[in-house]
Amino acid sequence: MVRTLDSIDSIGVVGAGTMGSGIAQVAAQSGYDVVMRDIETEYVENGFDTIEDSLDRFVSKDKLTEDEAEATLDRISGTTDLADLADCDFVVEAAVENMDIKRDIFADLDEAIPEDVALATNTSTLSITTIAAATDREEQVVGLHFMNPVPIMTGVEVVVGENTDDDVAELAHALAEDLGKETWESDDKPGFVTNRILMPWLNEGVRAYDEGVASKEDIDKGMKLGTNVPMGPLELADHIGLDICLDASETLHEELGDRYKPAYLLKRKVAAGDLGKKTGEGFYEY
Repeated sequence: MVRTLDSIDSIGVVGAGTMGSGIAQVAAQSGYDVVMRDIETEYVENGFDTIEDSLDRFVSKDKLTEDEAEATLDRISGTTDLADLADCDFVVEAAVENMDIKRDIFADLDEAIPEDVALATNTSTLSITTIAAATDREEQVVGLHFMNPVPIMTGVEVVVGENTDDDVAELAHALAEDLGKETWESDDKPGFVTNRILMPWLNEGVRAYDEGVASKEDIDKGMKLGTNVPMGPLELADHIGLDICLDASETLHEELGDRYKPAYLLKRKVAAGDLGKKTGEGFYEY
Protein backbone atom coordinates (compact mmCIF):
# COMPACT_ATOMS: atom_id res chain seq x y z
CA MET A 1 0.00 0.00 0.00
CA VAL A 2 1.55 3.27 -1.11
CA ARG A 3 1.70 6.24 1.24
CA THR A 4 -0.93 8.98 0.92
CA LEU A 5 -0.32 12.71 0.59
CA ASP A 6 -1.15 13.42 4.24
CA SER A 7 1.59 10.98 5.31
CA ILE A 8 4.31 12.69 3.26
CA ASP A 9 6.52 15.02 5.27
CA SER A 10 9.87 14.55 3.54
CA ILE A 11 10.90 14.29 -0.10
CA GLY A 12 14.10 12.84 -1.49
CA VAL A 13 15.55 14.33 -4.67
CA VAL A 14 18.19 12.42 -6.63
CA GLY A 15 20.22 14.91 -8.63
CA ALA A 16 21.26 18.44 -7.64
CA GLY A 17 21.49 19.95 -11.12
CA THR A 18 19.14 22.48 -12.67
CA MET A 19 16.04 20.31 -12.35
CA GLY A 20 16.90 18.58 -9.08
CA SER A 21 17.77 21.78 -7.25
CA GLY A 22 14.59 23.39 -8.60
CA ILE A 23 12.45 20.50 -7.37
CA ALA A 24 14.19 20.61 -3.98
CA GLN A 25 13.50 24.34 -3.73
CA VAL A 26 9.78 24.18 -4.52
CA ALA A 27 9.31 21.23 -2.17
CA ALA A 28 11.07 23.06 0.67
CA GLN A 29 9.14 26.27 -0.08
CA SER A 30 5.96 24.22 0.28
CA GLY A 31 6.97 23.08 3.75
CA TYR A 32 8.49 19.68 3.05
CA ASP A 33 11.81 18.53 4.47
CA VAL A 34 14.08 17.67 1.55
CA VAL A 35 17.15 15.48 1.15
CA MET A 36 19.00 16.39 -2.06
CA ARG A 37 21.53 13.83 -3.24
CA ASP A 38 24.16 13.84 -5.95
CA ILE A 39 27.22 11.70 -6.64
CA GLU A 40 29.83 14.35 -5.74
CA THR A 41 29.95 16.89 -2.90
CA GLU A 42 30.77 19.59 -5.46
CA TYR A 43 27.52 18.91 -7.33
CA VAL A 44 25.51 19.10 -4.11
CA GLU A 45 27.16 22.41 -3.21
CA ASN A 46 26.43 23.75 -6.70
CA GLY A 47 22.81 22.75 -6.18
CA PHE A 48 22.65 24.78 -2.98
CA ASP A 49 24.25 27.75 -4.76
CA THR A 50 21.56 27.54 -7.45
CA ILE A 51 18.81 27.43 -4.83
CA GLU A 52 20.26 30.40 -2.91
CA ASP A 53 20.50 32.46 -6.11
CA SER A 54 16.91 31.60 -6.98
CA LEU A 55 15.63 32.47 -3.51
CA ASP A 56 17.55 35.76 -3.59
CA ARG A 57 15.74 36.67 -6.82
CA PHE A 58 12.39 35.85 -5.21
CA VAL A 59 13.24 38.06 -2.23
CA SER A 60 14.39 40.93 -4.48
CA LYS A 61 11.06 40.77 -6.31
CA ASP A 62 9.09 40.66 -3.01
CA LYS A 63 7.78 37.19 -3.77
CA LEU A 64 9.37 35.84 -0.58
CA THR A 65 10.55 37.41 2.64
CA GLU A 66 14.12 36.90 3.82
CA ASP A 67 12.78 34.78 6.70
CA GLU A 68 10.84 32.57 4.27
CA ALA A 69 13.91 32.13 2.06
CA GLU A 70 16.03 31.20 5.08
CA ALA A 71 13.40 28.74 6.29
CA THR A 72 13.33 27.14 2.83
CA LEU A 73 17.10 26.58 2.89
CA ASP A 74 16.92 25.19 6.43
CA ARG A 75 14.53 22.47 5.24
CA ILE A 76 17.03 21.12 2.68
CA SER A 77 19.92 18.82 3.54
CA GLY A 78 22.50 17.55 1.08
CA THR A 79 24.22 14.19 0.73
CA THR A 80 26.18 11.96 -1.60
CA ASP A 81 24.85 8.79 0.05
CA LEU A 82 21.68 7.32 -1.44
CA ALA A 83 21.01 5.56 1.88
CA ASP A 84 20.32 8.98 3.44
CA LEU A 85 17.03 9.03 1.50
CA ALA A 86 15.78 5.95 3.37
CA ASP A 87 13.55 8.02 5.69
CA CYS A 88 11.95 10.03 2.87
CA ASP A 89 8.24 9.55 2.19
CA PHE A 90 8.47 10.20 -1.57
CA VAL A 91 11.46 10.24 -3.93
CA VAL A 92 11.95 12.10 -7.22
CA GLU A 93 14.86 11.23 -9.51
CA ALA A 94 16.22 14.12 -11.59
CA ALA A 95 19.50 12.75 -12.92
CA VAL A 96 20.83 13.05 -16.46
CA GLU A 97 18.59 11.95 -19.33
CA ASN A 98 20.24 8.56 -19.84
CA MET A 99 18.30 5.31 -19.62
CA ASP A 100 21.14 3.19 -18.25
CA ILE A 101 21.93 5.71 -15.51
CA LYS A 102 18.28 6.07 -14.54
CA ARG A 103 17.75 2.32 -14.39
CA ASP A 104 20.83 1.93 -12.18
CA ILE A 105 19.53 4.65 -9.86
CA PHE A 106 16.09 3.06 -9.63
CA ALA A 107 17.56 -0.36 -8.91
CA ASP A 108 19.56 1.21 -6.06
CA LEU A 109 16.54 3.16 -4.81
CA ASP A 110 14.51 -0.03 -4.80
CA GLU A 111 17.01 -1.49 -2.34
CA ALA A 112 17.43 1.63 -0.20
CA ILE A 113 13.88 3.00 0.07
CA PRO A 114 11.00 1.39 2.04
CA GLU A 115 8.65 -0.62 -0.16
CA ASP A 116 5.62 1.60 0.53
CA VAL A 117 7.35 4.71 -0.89
CA ALA A 118 6.54 5.78 -4.45
CA LEU A 119 9.42 6.58 -6.79
CA ALA A 120 9.07 9.27 -9.48
CA THR A 121 11.29 10.13 -12.42
CA ASN A 122 11.59 13.60 -13.91
CA THR A 123 12.47 12.20 -17.34
CA SER A 124 11.23 14.29 -20.25
CA THR A 125 11.37 11.59 -22.97
CA LEU A 126 12.39 8.17 -21.61
CA SER A 127 9.99 5.29 -20.99
CA ILE A 128 8.56 5.15 -17.47
CA THR A 129 7.82 1.48 -17.98
CA THR A 130 11.42 0.65 -18.86
CA ILE A 131 12.77 2.64 -15.91
CA ALA A 132 10.27 0.98 -13.56
CA ALA A 133 11.30 -2.48 -14.76
CA ALA A 134 14.64 -2.00 -12.96
CA THR A 135 12.72 -2.26 -9.67
CA ASP A 136 10.50 -4.76 -7.87
CA ARG A 137 7.86 -2.06 -7.39
CA GLU A 138 6.86 -1.22 -10.95
CA GLU A 139 3.36 -0.29 -9.83
CA GLN A 140 4.83 2.43 -7.59
CA VAL A 141 6.91 4.17 -10.26
CA VAL A 142 5.49 7.23 -12.03
CA GLY A 143 6.69 10.06 -14.23
CA LEU A 144 6.70 13.51 -12.63
CA HIS A 145 8.02 15.80 -15.37
CA PHE A 146 8.60 19.31 -14.04
CA MET A 147 9.10 22.18 -16.45
CA ASN A 148 12.27 24.29 -16.42
CA PRO A 149 12.83 26.56 -14.50
CA VAL A 150 11.00 24.60 -11.81
CA PRO A 151 10.54 27.45 -9.28
CA ILE A 152 8.80 29.60 -11.91
CA MET A 153 6.97 27.26 -14.30
CA THR A 154 3.57 26.18 -13.02
CA GLY A 155 3.12 22.95 -14.99
CA VAL A 156 3.96 19.34 -14.15
CA GLU A 157 3.34 16.41 -16.48
CA VAL A 158 2.29 13.18 -14.76
CA VAL A 159 3.24 10.18 -16.89
CA VAL A 160 1.66 6.79 -16.25
CA GLY A 161 3.69 3.69 -17.04
CA GLU A 162 2.31 0.33 -18.13
CA ASN A 163 2.14 -0.90 -14.54
CA THR A 164 1.72 2.35 -12.59
CA ASP A 165 -1.02 1.95 -9.98
CA ASP A 166 -3.92 4.42 -10.17
CA ASP A 167 -3.32 5.43 -6.54
CA VAL A 168 0.29 6.32 -7.35
CA ALA A 169 -0.77 8.45 -10.32
CA GLU A 170 -3.31 10.22 -8.12
CA LEU A 171 -0.64 10.78 -5.46
CA ALA A 172 1.68 12.29 -8.08
CA HIS A 173 -1.04 14.72 -9.15
CA ALA A 174 -1.88 15.61 -5.54
CA LEU A 175 1.75 16.14 -4.52
CA ALA A 176 2.53 18.34 -7.53
CA GLU A 177 -0.56 20.41 -6.81
CA ASP A 178 0.52 20.73 -3.17
CA LEU A 179 3.79 22.18 -4.52
CA GLY A 180 1.73 24.90 -6.19
CA LYS A 181 1.72 23.34 -9.66
CA GLU A 182 -0.99 22.44 -12.16
CA THR A 183 -0.88 18.98 -13.71
CA TRP A 184 -1.90 17.08 -16.81
CA GLU A 185 -1.52 13.39 -17.52
CA SER A 186 0.15 11.52 -20.36
CA ASP A 187 0.42 7.89 -21.27
CA ASP A 188 3.92 6.42 -21.49
CA LYS A 189 4.46 7.22 -25.16
CA PRO A 190 7.71 8.76 -26.54
CA GLY A 191 7.98 12.44 -25.64
CA PHE A 192 4.73 12.36 -23.67
CA VAL A 193 2.61 15.47 -24.42
CA THR A 194 5.11 18.31 -24.08
CA ASN A 195 8.26 17.18 -25.85
CA ARG A 196 6.37 15.23 -28.50
CA ILE A 197 4.95 18.56 -29.69
CA LEU A 198 7.69 20.94 -28.54
CA MET A 199 10.75 19.34 -30.14
CA PRO A 200 9.53 19.51 -33.76
CA TRP A 201 8.57 23.15 -33.16
CA LEU A 202 12.04 24.00 -31.79
CA ASN A 203 13.82 22.12 -34.57
CA GLU A 204 11.77 23.82 -37.27
CA GLY A 205 12.68 27.18 -35.77
CA VAL A 206 16.36 26.23 -35.97
CA ARG A 207 15.95 25.04 -39.57
CA ALA A 208 14.16 28.24 -40.55
CA TYR A 209 17.05 30.26 -39.16
CA ASP A 210 19.69 28.03 -40.76
CA GLU A 211 17.95 28.25 -44.15
CA GLY A 212 17.74 32.05 -44.02
CA VAL A 213 13.95 32.34 -43.74
CA ALA A 214 14.42 35.20 -41.28
CA SER A 215 16.79 36.49 -38.63
CA LYS A 216 16.72 34.70 -35.28
CA GLU A 217 15.16 37.82 -33.74
CA ASP A 218 12.35 37.89 -36.31
CA ILE A 219 11.71 34.16 -36.05
CA ASP A 220 11.27 34.50 -32.29
CA LYS A 221 9.30 37.73 -32.56
CA GLY A 222 7.02 36.26 -35.21
CA MET A 223 6.21 33.22 -33.09
CA LYS A 224 5.67 35.27 -29.94
CA LEU A 225 3.36 37.78 -31.59
CA GLY A 226 1.78 35.31 -33.99
CA THR A 227 1.02 32.49 -31.56
CA ASN A 228 1.05 34.25 -28.15
CA VAL A 229 3.88 32.14 -26.68
CA PRO A 230 6.21 33.83 -24.16
CA MET A 231 9.39 32.80 -26.01
CA GLY A 232 10.19 31.98 -29.61
CA PRO A 233 11.82 28.65 -30.51
CA LEU A 234 15.45 29.83 -30.58
CA GLU A 235 15.25 31.76 -27.33
CA LEU A 236 13.45 28.88 -25.64
CA ALA A 237 16.01 26.35 -26.90
CA ASP A 238 18.76 28.51 -25.37
CA HIS A 239 16.94 28.57 -22.03
CA ILE A 240 16.31 24.81 -22.03
CA GLY A 241 19.88 24.02 -23.09
CA LEU A 242 20.75 23.04 -26.65
CA ASP A 243 22.30 19.78 -25.45
CA ILE A 244 19.06 18.84 -23.71
CA CYS A 245 17.06 19.72 -26.83
CA LEU A 246 19.40 17.58 -28.93
CA ASP A 247 19.18 14.60 -26.55
CA ALA A 248 15.39 14.79 -26.55
CA SER A 249 15.23 15.12 -30.34
CA GLU A 250 17.56 12.16 -30.88
CA THR A 251 15.52 9.98 -28.54
CA LEU A 252 12.29 10.89 -30.33
CA HIS A 253 13.94 10.48 -33.75
CA GLU A 254 14.92 6.95 -32.80
CA GLU A 255 11.44 6.14 -31.49
CA LEU A 256 9.18 8.02 -33.92
CA GLY A 257 11.07 8.55 -37.14
CA ASP A 258 12.31 11.35 -39.37
CA ARG A 259 9.82 14.03 -38.39
CA TYR A 260 11.86 14.31 -35.17
CA LYS A 261 15.27 14.41 -36.86
CA PRO A 262 17.43 17.03 -35.09
CA ALA A 263 18.27 20.14 -37.10
CA TYR A 264 21.85 20.19 -38.39
CA LEU A 265 22.57 23.61 -36.84
CA LEU A 266 21.40 22.34 -33.44
CA LYS A 267 23.93 19.49 -33.64
CA ARG A 268 26.67 21.89 -34.74
CA LYS A 269 26.00 24.28 -31.86
CA VAL A 270 26.18 21.45 -29.33
CA ALA A 271 29.38 20.10 -30.88
CA ALA A 272 30.90 23.59 -30.50
CA GLY A 273 29.92 23.73 -26.83
CA ASP A 274 27.48 26.59 -27.37
CA LEU A 275 24.67 25.18 -25.24
CA GLY A 276 22.63 28.31 -24.61
CA LYS A 277 22.16 30.44 -21.53
CA LYS A 278 24.07 28.09 -19.20
CA THR A 279 27.30 28.47 -21.21
CA GLY A 280 26.80 32.14 -22.10
CA GLU A 281 26.19 31.55 -25.79
CA GLY A 282 23.78 29.58 -27.94
CA PHE A 283 21.72 31.23 -30.62
CA TYR A 284 22.06 34.39 -28.52
CA GLU A 285 24.78 35.70 -26.20
CA TYR A 286 24.13 35.98 -22.44
